[in-house]
Amino acid sequence: MKKILDKHLLSNYIDKYNIENIFDKDLIKVMELHFYEKDERIFKADTNLKYYYLLVDGKIKISYPFENGKSMLLKFYKAFNTIGDLELLKKQPITCDIEAAEDTYLIAISSDILRKSYLDDSKFLRHLVESLSEKLYATINNSSYNFVYPLINRLSSYLIEHLIDKNCIVLNSSFLEIAQFLGTTYRHLNRTLKELEEKSIIKCKNKTVYILDENRLRELAINSYIKSL
Repeated sequence: MKKILDKHLLSNYIDKYNIENIFDKDLIKVMELHFYEKDERIFKADTNLKYYYLLVDGKIKISYPFENGKSMLLKFYKAFNTIGDLELLKKQPITCDIEAAEDTYLIAISSDILRKSYLDDSKFLRHLVESLSEKLYATINNSSYNFVYPLINRLSSYLIEHLIDKNCIVLNSSFLEIAQFLGTTYRHLNRTLKELEEKSIIKCKNKTVYILDENRLRELAINSYIKSL
């Protein structure tokens, strides 16, 4: 982790995401800008929360570690998002491992300062409630969708959600990560992609998916998928 001393860059992020509407001027003065390189660990499970983070640029990966040494990918977050809200409120150790999935900038706020002076602040509490509510909704929606619908529907929804233009989707995540996110295996994902290709709905080339029949893909999508990958 590197502390970025560029006050102008920090100010730009604060303005971009209207952070002054969440925190007062005194707290904004003590904010820091932290930079994490791709694959660098941000939080380790079962350690104490030192900073409450605002994700302002880049992408992070959140995984739940099990006692047997394995872990389960839960989700990815892009800007703007928060890290550490539950741990901040509950004063409990960090639950998940969090890594930078790409070069990432985060605004850091001391958890000690927040716990000491801001947990009674109505504006900050409203921010925490909205953040936790959005994450809860996304988790319920994601889990329910993965449980109810076959993979071809889930994958179609995922592709529609990440459609850049009328022609293609550039996948920024690995196929293994996408498989974990969709609650399946790499091999099942690969078979389903080939099934969509055989139906002349898509065409895959490396990390680019070309849309050949958007209407049929939307019919398979059924529902809008969450935007966390």
